[in-house]
Amino acid sequence: MLWQVAIRTLLADRGKLLAGLLGVAFSVLLVNLQGGLFLGLIGKASLLVHQGNADIWVGHREMHNVDFPHDIPRRWLPRIRAAQGVLAAEPITIGFSEIALPTGGFEGVTVFGVEPHSEIAPPWEIIEGHADALDHPHAVVVDQYDQEKLIHPAIGELREIGGVRARIMGKTRGMHGFLVTPYVFTTTDRAAQYTGKPSAHCSYFLVRVAPGADVEETCAAIRQRLPEAEVMPSEEYASVSINYWMTRTGLGISFGAAALLGLLVGLVMVGQTLYAMVLDRLTEFATLKAIGATEREILIVLLGQAAGIASIGIAVGLTAVMLLIAFYDSPQAPLEIPLSMMVVSSSGIFLMCTFASMLPYMRVRRVDAHSVLQS
Repeated sequence: MLWQVAIRTLLADRGKLLAGLLGVAFSVLLVNLQGGLFLGLIGKASLLVHQGNADIWVGHREMHNVDFPHDIPRRWLPRIRAAQGVLAAEPITIGFSEIALPTGGFEGVTVFGVEPHSEIAPPWEIIEGHADALDHPHAVVVDQYDQEKLIHPAIGELREIGGVRARIMGKTRGMHGFLVTPYVFTTTDRAAQYTGKPSAHCSYFLVRVAPGADVEETCAAIRQRLPEAEVMPSEEYASVSINYWMTRTGLGISFGAAALLGLLVGLVMVGQTLYAMVLDRLTEFATLKAIGATEREILIVLLGQAAGIASIGIAVGLTAVMLLIAFYDSPQAPLEIPLSMMVVSSSGIFLMCTFASMLPYMRVRRVDAHSVLQS
C-alpha cells in the first residue's frame, strides 16, 4: 500500500513531476558537460607531451608549460646522448610567429619544429597532402580545424611566416592545442627561421630510454651530466603543464563553480517538487499516520519518490550526455567524459536527491493526523 501511495502521489501532478525530472536531468547534463569540457581542455594543455614518443623532456630551468619554452643551446645534445640509459635524443623548437593571410592580414601561430623523419617527436596523421610533406622545400603542415583562421590554405599554396617563405604541404587532424594560435609543423631549421630564433638554440630535447633502462635513473644520469638543465619524465611534465593553467588561471574555479551549480539545481528542483507534492497530498499522509503508519514508513515513501525521480532523471540526463558526445565532440571543444565521471556524478546527484526528501519529511512529521482529518 505504501508504494501505491508513493506512485499515486508522484503521478497526481505530472507538471511538478516533469519539473523534478528535468531538474535532475539538467544537473546530470551540466555536471558531465562541464567536467568533460574541463578534461578535454586540460588535455589540450599537454597535447604535445602526450602525443609524442618521448620518455623524457629536457629543457631550461623552471620549465612550467610546454607551449612557453625558453631557448637552450643545442650543444647540450652530445652530453644528453652520452648519459647512461639514453637510446636516442633529438632537439625540437617551439616559438611564436605570424603567418601572412591572403586578405593582407596576419594570424598568430605556434611554430613546432622537429628533426626530419623524427621517431620521438609528436606524430601527426596527414589527412590531406603528402605523407612526406616536410621533405619538400619550405614545407609546413597545418591542422584542418584551423582552416578558417588561416583563410582556407590549399595544398601547395605559398605563404609567409615571420617574413620567410612557407609552402603548405600537408594538413593534420586533431593537432589543436590549448592556445588559440594554430600549430604550424615544420623542421627545426625552418622553425628557427620562422620564429627568429638562433639556429644554435632549440626549445627542448626529447629523449627515448633504452629498453630495460629505468626512466628515473636515466633522468638522474642526464642531470649529472647536465646540471644546468631541467629533466622530467613525460608524464610529470604533462602534469606540470596542466598545473600551470590550473593554478595561474581561473579555469578550475570556473568549471568547478558551474558543476556545483548543476548539483544545486538538482537538489532545489527535487526538494521543491517533493515538498509541493506533499502539500497537495497532506491529507493522504495524515490518513496514513492516523491508520498507524510509522514515521519510518512515511520516510520510506518519500525516499522511494526521490529515488524514482532521481533514477529516471539520471537516465534522461546520461542519454543527453551520450548524444552530445556523439554529435558535438571535436578537437576545438573536446568532450572527455569517462565512465567513472558518469558513475560518480550520477551517484552524487542520486544521493543529493534522496537528501532532498528530508525537506517534505520534516513537514509531514509535524502534521497532527487528527487535526488534519477533522478539518
